[in-house]
Amino acid sequence: METRVALLGIVIENKDSIEQVNMLLHEYRQYIIGRMGIPYEKRGVNIISIAMDAPVDVISALSGKIGRLSGVSAKAVYSKLPE
Repeated sequence: METRVALLGIVIENKDSIEQVNMLLHEYRQYIIGRMGIPYEKRGVNIISIAMDAPVDVISALSGKIGRLSGVSAKAVYSKLPE
């Protein structure tokens, strides 16, 4: 299956959703290249960037599941070239 490299940006405003985000990321761990998390206490948010190499439908599914959580926003940016 064709894969794409993508960056998934996540902003968590509701601290009660952090565990659910981590569970979803664990579920998709086979597609994750790397992860960087930044707790921004001044604004009360957590910012996570996830580098992925996965089929487009997998990236989209993860982004959608995370984005539906309470107080969480997610957006994927895809590489222009396929595998």
